[in-house]
Amino acid sequence: MKKLTFLFTLLLLSHWAFSQNGVGIKAGLSSTELDFKNENFVPANAQTGYHIGLFGRFGGAGFFVQPELLFTQTKGEFAFVPGGVSGGTPPENYKAEFNRLDIPVLAGFRVFKVIRLMAGPVASININSKLEESIDTVGEANFSNATLGYQAGVGVDIGNLSIEGKYEGGLSKVTQNLGQFQTDNRINQWILSVGFRLF
Repeated sequence: MKKLTFLFTLLLLSHWAFSQNGVGIKAGLSSTELDFKNENFVPANAQTGYHIGLFGRFGGAGFFVQPELLFTQTKGEFAFVPGGVSGGTPPENYKAEFNRLDIPVLAGFRVFKVIRLMAGPVASININSKLEESIDTVGEANFSNATLGYQAGVGVDIGNLSIEGKYEGGLSKVTQNLGQFQTDNRINQWILSVGFRLF
């Protein structure tokens, strides 16, 4: 009888664990602050971006791997101050737009069946990033073709619906330089997503 009970419990746990697997769609918003790490460029307040795409979730026994494929757009505003902030020269205002393909691969585990803790690397491929209203002073921005970062966060599952909050940090430069000025701009943002498992 004990063996039968144990086997039945094991089957139930396995069914629950693997029933969480699937593929779905997700979308959400992000809050990003643009910081070039250069005294000639002063960042403005954080700007809102968005993302949309697909996710998969695979695993069992409470552990899972979650690959994603997302189109992401982030924006930033900043001021160029010739000679630095203490130079006394009036600033020139600019806007930057980053369009990229993000590929996070997160791994994690479940807590109390509905909560997920996760972390992992994210690769980003530049699609069409641009600097708006650029003039000769700053010139064209040199954007990296691909970058690497990391994400960590928490998710809540209610049936097929998923809600996630994550932080993303950059491990490589998004912008190498603005005109003649060397920069060290990396993606650092807060992300809120809503997903729906299709099957």
